[in-house]
Amino acid sequence: MEKTEIFNQVQAIIMEQLDKSANEVTMTTNFKENLNADSLDVFEIINEIEDEFDVKIETDEEIATVSDLVDFVAKQIA
Repeated sequence: MEKTEIFNQVQAIIMEQLDKSANEVTMTTNFKENLNADSLDVFEIINEIEDEFDVKIETDEEIATVSDLVDFVAKQIA
């Protein structure tokens, strides 16, 4: 799966979880700074990502931006 496909799925999950529009969720978007996501929001997003891609994301992973999350998923499913 290409990063573009991963991003599209990740973006859709984030948009649904946080009620954001596509232009608010880009590769450079920071969860806390740009989306005002709290730890529960991030936890829920990570749970959805784990289910969608069948991966395990540890809470100590350095995932601050959408790009971090997409890169992590890409490595896990490669």
